[in-house]
Amino acid sequence: MPPRARSAWLRTLGTLAGVLALAAVVGLAIGQPWPVVAITALGVVAWHYWRLRRVLLRLTARQRLAPPQGDGVWNELDRLLHRTQAEMRGRKRRLLEMLRAYRAAAAALPDAIVVVDRNTQRIVWFSEAAGPLLGLGYPDDIGAPIVARLQPLPLAGWMATGRNAEPLEVASPLNPGATLSLRLIPYSESLWLLVARDVSRLLQLEQMRRDFVANVSHELRTPLTVVHGYLDMLDPTDHPEWAPMVAEMQRQSQRMTQLVEDLLMLSRLESQDSLPAEEQVSIAPMLGTLRREAMALSQGRHEVTVQDDAGVDLFGSNKELHSAFSNLVSNAVRYTPAGGTITVRFRREGRGVALEVVDSGYGIPASHLPRLTERFYRVSNSRSRESGGTGLGLAIVKHVLNLHQAHLEVSSEVGQGSTFACVFGPERVRQREPSEVPS
Repeated sequence: MPPRARSAWLRTLGTLAGVLALAAVVGLAIGQPWPVVAITALGVVAWHYWRLRRVLLRLTARQRLAPPQGDGVWNELDRLLHRTQAEMRGRKRRLLEMLRAYRAAAAALPDAIVVVDRNTQRIVWFSEAAGPLLGLGYPDDIGAPIVARLQPLPLAGWMATGRNAEPLEVASPLNPGATLSLRLIPYSESLWLLVARDVSRLLQLEQMRRDFVANVSHELRTPLTVVHGYLDMLDPTDHPEWAPMVAEMQRQSQRMTQLVEDLLMLSRLESQDSLPAEEQVSIAPMLGTLRREAMALSQGRHEVTVQDDAGVDLFGSNKELHSAFSNLVSNAVRYTPAGGTITVRFRREGRGVALEVVDSGYGIPASHLPRLTERFYRVSNSRSRESGGTGLGLAIVKHVLNLHQAHLEVSSEVGQGSTFACVFGPERVRQREPSEVPS
């Protein structure tokens, strides 16, 4: 107990004892001690009940009452209640200010924010931007089912995935020409946050970038073909002093041609939402082709091994899969010093399969791993130029795998080598034809 409260309690007990002692003295003086003490005790109890009533009135009163002056326990209780009420009013005022600030911040955001009850999937609250973006209106849509209210957006199955919901791009319910990116963020046990952003401008810019790259790459094909043809016509024996220059021009023109081809292929992959044609891809011949390509590029400088541990085939595009796997193998050869080892392994991965390329090369620092699949991203510019890489190989791999509902897993340690694994789900696995099963 705090010292001030203890002092007030002792003072009140002393006052009560003094009153009862005085009553006893008066009672003895008139010859009726017990009746006088009893009447005095009843008066003390009545006084305490009166003070208790004042405390209740203070608790229920809406106006601010100043605590009475005094040193008794009831005055101390009044003082503590007054202090507690002042603190609660201060906290309430600060909370209201914070809520106003959060609401003003939410209103200033260009994205629509909708709070949804997880169990009933009904709208609890939404920001002002939800009006022009999603067509929600206050207060009519508060408490409305969000799936029914945002028809015809395909939200039922998407919201059923909960925490695993991927960002969804859909046409705006108000403007079919606008595209919205929807994200579902669970932020408590019972509430979800639906965030809608207008990405129409970004998609337009991305499409313009793709068209520009595709058009420029296509237009570069003709002059590069002409330059390459004239360089092939030059005979170094006619002018021996030109031989180094002609060889360098041929090498650079071939590199430029490869860059243009990679850009065209990447633009084509980015413009596709699905594979144009799918078939059962035989992995055994694919692995043999990858081994021959690796040996040709290595020219005997590396030890190349191929392992087929899965014994199944894949369903997809043979051309696209070969492009992705070949990029991984060529990267392993380019970035592995002479005398290193390169292993191409086709193995089981849970219910699916994985084709992984393991090398004993330089390795990649962990800080670079998240950006490896970005176009033109290089871990080491000087080493990439020396190896003849275009910086587009892993971007092509990423898009090919996306079209096959697969993903790329990368693990690496500097000085120890790297492992690139193309992981495919069970829906892409096919039983191998009997004629392809090794006897």
